[in-house]
Amino acid sequence: MILHLYFARKTLMALATVAGILCTIALMIEMIEQIRIFGPAELSLGTLFYLSVLRIPYTLYKIFPIVMVISTLVLFLGLARSSELVVTRAAGRSAMRALKAPLLVAFLMGVLVVAVLNPLVSATSRKFDQLKTEYLEEKSQIFSVSDEGLWLRQGDENGQIVVRASQSNLDGSTLFDVTFLGFSIDGAPEFRLEAGSARLEPGVWKIKNAKRWPLAEGGNPEALSETLDEFDLPTTLTLDEIHDTFSTPSAVPIWEIPSFINRLEKAGFSARSYKMWLQSELALPLTLVAMMLIGAGFTMRHTRFGNTASLVVTALLLAFAFFFLRNFASILGENGEIPIVLAAWAPPVAVILAALALLLHLEDG
Repeated sequence: MILHLYFARKTLMALATVAGILCTIALMIEMIEQIRIFGPAELSLGTLFYLSVLRIPYTLYKIFPIVMVISTLVLFLGLARSSELVVTRAAGRSAMRALKAPLLVAFLMGVLVVAVLNPLVSATSRKFDQLKTEYLEEKSQIFSVSDEGLWLRQGDENGQIVVRASQSNLDGSTLFDVTFLGFSIDGAPEFRLEAGSARLEPGVWKIKNAKRWPLAEGGNPEALSETLDEFDLPTTLTLDEIHDTFSTPSAVPIWEIPSFINRLEKAGFSARSYKMWLQSELALPLTLVAMMLIGAGFTMRHTRFGNTASLVVTALLLAFAFFFLRNFASILGENGEIPIVLAAWAPPVAVILAALALLLHLEDG
């Protein structure tokens, strides 16, 4: 038990060291990137630093499998140089038994990353996007899906228009049972428009079977209302913007994804990318275990046998290959080429089995 606790502590120390170094490097890179992005806004150094810090959780989250494999290499190379693995084997502990504590730490770290870091990434990413829109004075465009349907908001120098629709088609180009609320630049309501359908075309909403109530002229809006068979309403929204917004599942905390998927499908959108993202996140603990096994398979040997550098490079190459295989499988799953569950869970399970076979062959075979 004491030996397992010792290996677990060494694993955590290696993880903290590698994550700290990579976060420091990422912070410096982000500072340069924010200076490039926000150069016209002439922000202070403190504000740029704050914006860079907001991006660090996202960066760490994306590269955490790589952090795990590098930490594994640091851990077992250190244990091999100090001959601690030799002493462990001499005490009757096999390589597989010595791996129990590090693998448990990797699995629990994956659970912690998904449960805690994932919501943190969502919160910091939304805050960064909000500040970016504010500092660069970009057009304010917000998209959301609720139990009442789909909500869009577009804004420019002339004011804002809020759009609510009960449903849409799969690509979001046509909205059904739609309401448009127009506001002036100072927030005063200008008009309300309800329609059976509205199709988004370049620069305009093509609206059919509509009724329009003017709200800025005073008097009785119902008396001044008009019925329109067809009506063109200018818009700054594009179909690509809608697609980009609903194709970023990382902006939604993992605890909210199941209900968000339900609302998205109810609104008429395809939620396949969100389902793929959810399964990939649930499989992250196994992914980290697979990364650790890849690193352990090439470094749980004494350095006196030589070829350490070659084995480290091989482990890193295989880890990157697995990283890209996982992402490629996710793309196939999002596009419907393979089942989502297979795309999310097959790569880590396959790598775990292959790495265990390698370890059994090299260490106990």
